Amino acid sequence: MKKIALISDTHGDLPEKAQGILARVDEIWHAGDVGDSRVLASLPKGPLQRIVFGNIDDTEVRSRYPEELFFETGGVKVLMLHIGGKPPRYATGVKTKIRALKPDLFVCGHSHICKVVYDSQLNCLYLNPGALGNQGFHQVKTLLTFELDQKIKNLQVVELGRRGKL
Repeated sequence: MKKIALISDTHGDLPEKAQGILARVDEIWHAGDVGDSRVLASLPKGPLQRIVFGNIDDTEVRSRYPEELFFETGGVKVLMLHIGGKPPRYATGVKTKIRALKPDLFVCGHSHICKVVYDSQLNCLYLNPGALGNQGFHQVKTLLTFELDQKIKNLQVVELGRRGKL
């Protein structure tokens, strides 16, 4: 069983309150818009990190991380990219990728809206952790934690305070 923390849209800020949560997982997934490579340097060193770049990320982040990832962990296939849209209105080309790769989980960020929806047409669980940083229109900083053991278990939305507050 793998314990996962899913974050996105840090925009250069990683709340101190997130550090304890991130240190207790096996893997940290960042679905883009890191904003500053110092955010990645401040992540706990123990967990495996899976990171994609987002539309605001600079050339340093873009040169170190891919635009999308497709991987298997905990017996679950995952497709992760930053701009994905949402069911049933995915971003251009996303439905085609999901149909071709057949992931169990589709992970994206960008919207700053925490959302978990099962897409029965694509047989895939959509996960967007919302935004963990202080920039954007979201009101509350959020992340997702869950476990993978052939399927997703114990999914939790974690709220870490209002945007703009440290």
